[in-house]
Amino acid sequence: MSKAFASQADLEDKKITFEQLSPHCWAYTAEGDPNSGVIIGDKFIMVSDATATPAMARDLIARIRTVSDKPIKYVLLTHYHAVRVLGASAYFAEGATEIIASQGTYELILERGKEDMQSEMDRFPRLFRNAESVPGLTWPTMVIGGGNPTKGEVPGRLSVELGGVKVEIWHPGPGHTRGDTIAWVEEEKVLFSGDLVEYDAGVYTGDAHLEEWPATLEALRALQAEALVPGRGEAMKGNAQVNKALDYTRRWVETLFAAAKEAAAANMDLKAAMAHTRKSMDPVFGHVFIYEHCLPFDVSRAYDEARGIKNPRIWTAERDKEMWASLQS
Repeated sequence: MSKAFASQADLEDKKITFEQLSPHCWAYTAEGDPNSGVIIGDKFIMVSDATATPAMARDLIARIRTVSDKPIKYVLLTHYHAVRVLGASAYFAEGATEIIASQGTYELILERGKEDMQSEMDRFPRLFRNAESVPGLTWPTMVIGGGNPTKGEVPGRLSVELGGVKVEIWHPGPGHTRGDTIAWVEEEKVLFSGDLVEYDAGVYTGDAHLEEWPATLEALRALQAEALVPGRGEAMKGNAQVNKALDYTRRWVETLFAAAKEAAAANMDLKAAMAHTRKSMDPVFGHVFIYEHCLPFDVSRAYDEARGIKNPRIWTAERDKEMWASLQS
């Protein structure tokens, strides 16, 4: 029997937690659903990851308004995926004037944003219940350039002063996508990683750069954060817990890619590569939220990269379903 496509059978709402991690930093988490981060200054507020729809964003806004009435001036796109960015328009009524992204994210929106939007709406019907409220693609107003620090290049950096708290924003290297961007509040040692780091949930790698990802994780570890808002999973408190999430993500990425390289070396087809990968992934990760959704996309990308396809192929709604039918039946 074929499994329900992606997350189409996941229709139960998750419990949302909005918790304070430091004097200015908050985490908005939801039992393995995509997280958002909030940084509240004396003058302005920044939201990291805008949610999937304006309707969903309004729930986050309502929670912010229980603790601050300051303008939500900045919205950070940690990467281009629709489930993270399409809620951005809701913040304009709350004072948003800047939507921030890396050059890599901007290029990915140009290259595949439209396809990704339709693909993710089909994958996550619960998160896109109010898709009619989405006005279209989300475009950054402020783009951060710079190089890839994992290659010794200097990343572009943006420092944003919110009033009593400074936020550093930069691209630490490829991983979940080639444009991943973080927010770092150094004075309070709080890191907002987007999907570069996950904990106790599926790590989606369908658009990833798996070979480089571990080095990017080590660049984040070097910050010695005391709190972390990962892309999925609970907020991590204390450096030991932050490292636990980094280790979890690195283990997923390295286990997946090692299996894919073995499959490619043995000239397996994609379905055989999936079965081979399950032998190492299922015992360790098979119990976590969104695992069965992520794994077919992850294996497809890992197998491509293992065979030398450096730039991830674009996922379309049609490609999604063809792949799913071949691997999850």
